[in-house]
Amino acid sequence: MTHTIRLFMLIEAATFAIAALVHSGVLITGYAHQQAAIAEGVIALVLLGGVVVTWIRPAWLWHAGVAAQGFALLGTLVGLFTIAMGIGPRTIPDIAYHISIVMVLVWGLRVAMRARSEPVTYAPQG
Repeated sequence: MTHTIRLFMLIEAATFAIAALVHSGVLITGYAHQQAAIAEGVIALVLLGGVVVTWIRPAWLWHAGVAAQGFALLGTLVGLFTIAMGIGPRTIPDIAYHISIVMVLVWGLRVAMRARSEPVTYAPQG
């Protein structure tokens, strides 16, 4: 379960980092939006921080997985709200990404929540 939660957070962080680069105008031109780039960059860093915590403190796996992905879900829902209000970027790719990542974040949160009932196992060092 540890690897699954880490994998979810790494994939989510990568997609947010890519989205931040798109909104920064680095990867693709025409989709620049500074506020979206900042928000997505912060979410990517929080998710990566969650992964790091799971390596430093394996016993905090559940807490790190739920906290990081919960933060990412809240931030994404704020992004969807800004799209609905006409404040944020309103392109088809933005809307599709937000809807898709919400589904992935909810799935990842469910996986992390199930991990709470499982004992933490430590890999042998060597």
